[in-house]
Amino acid sequence: MSFGAKDVAELRAMTGVGMMKCKEALTESNGNIEEAVNYLRKKGIAGAAKKIGNIAAEGIIAVAIADDKKSATLIELNCQTDFVAKNDDFINFAKKIAKIALDTKSNNLEEVLAANFEGKPLSETILEQISKIGEKIELRRLAYLKTDGVVAPYIHPVGYKIGALVALSAAAATEDKALDLAMHVAASNPAPEFKTRADISAEVVAAEKNIEMQKDDLKGKPDEIKEKIVEGRISKLLAVKTLDEQPFIKNPDQKVKDYLGGAIIEAFVLLKVGEGIQKKEDNFADEVASMMAGS
Repeated sequence: MSFGAKDVAELRAMTGVGMMKCKEALTESNGNIEEAVNYLRKKGIAGAAKKIGNIAAEGIIAVAIADDKKSATLIELNCQTDFVAKNDDFINFAKKIAKIALDTKSNNLEEVLAANFEGKPLSETILEQISKIGEKIELRRLAYLKTDGVVAPYIHPVGYKIGALVALSAAAATEDKALDLAMHVAASNPAPEFKTRADISAEVVAAEKNIEMQKDDLKGKPDEIKEKIVEGRISKLLAVKTLDEQPFIKNPDQKVKDYLGGAIIEAFVLLKVGEGIQKKEDNFADEVASMMAGS
């Protein structure tokens, strides 16, 4: 039995599966719509794609690090409920994805989703997991760091909701220092924006200075006094924005750069689960009604 674009569109509307998978299903089923639906169900795909539009603001941060401690990947894997996020199968799935992402050696989400996961693309495996678990799962973000020095991660052990990754170089770089700095980054709130003051552009400094110069408490003061006051304020502000000038979390009397003792911060990244996602207001009655309608 032959099939056309209309059949592919119909199958997609019925299942929510992508066009290419629908075409594959119809090819395998000789154009028979019902058999194509069964084919997709057996693959664990049918119905899963319809959950893609759901809000997934829960989940965990997972990490994979190379044996030589010179590269690592941090990922955010989202789901819809904290119940699933605490499930061992979900946590192990996230760890496997992190390892695949590390092997891919890429910061490109699409490349990682296309990578092989036990014989099939990771994106397809995620769809199968959606079908199995019954709620949306999404590989939302990832960060891959590589250095000639040392990389270390820190995942906050309570819920795995916050994770940081740090790359250090130079002779003074050690795994312990990288780990301590990763812990510091995870605890920074708000997180620092720059590695050092040298990373801050003149435009950023000028914009901050413009804001400070116009504050009410400086009105009426001579320009030279304003300049000195603003210079001091800007210096304090930039110290907060830069990682190496922050008070070190394990010893607030010491700056991060002093603790590092010559180790250079090559890169750092911080991921927080659900950051920037507008969470849906829970409506238990609607959820129960929806579940009953689908049963």
